[in-house]
Amino acid sequence: MANLHGKLEAEVELKSPADQFFKFWRSETHKLPTVSSNNVQGINLHEGDWDQHGAIKIWNYTVDGKSEVFKEKVEFDDDNMLVTLQGVEGHVYDEYKVYKPVCKVVPKEKGSVAKLSIEYEKYKESDPNPDKYMAVFIETTKDIDVHVSSA
Repeated sequence: MANLHGKLEAEVELKSPADQFFKFWRSETHKLPTVSSNNVQGINLHEGDWDQHGAIKIWNYTVDGKSEVFKEKVEFDDDNMLVTLQGVEGHVYDEYKVYKPVCKVVPKEKGSVAKLSIEYEKYKESDPNPDKYMAVFIETTKDIDVHVSSA
């Protein structure tokens, strides 16, 4: 039996202090369409408040030149500066049973590091790994860093 579960991981060096970068994810994601307009065209609050654990948001974004939609339920771990986007529905579910992006921000003496991961489960072995989604996650993280570090 093929292993359909996987996890992609990447690290992005940030100029931003960890607390400020996490604050953006925690309470300012509504700014993403301006901060990372090449990747994110809109984020709408479906349920809850922007900075509320368990809030549901609907993302309109572009991956590989195609417009897609992603509905997620956000989970915050303030103590560990961890944001989990628990996927609920969207285009990613055409290829994956499970899709869960996570961003953990780790302070450094100067700046910080964003440890990104995407946990996933494919329907079948021939489905691709979510590399194209990780590329968007990395680009968006870099765009947030530019925004936060220049504020």
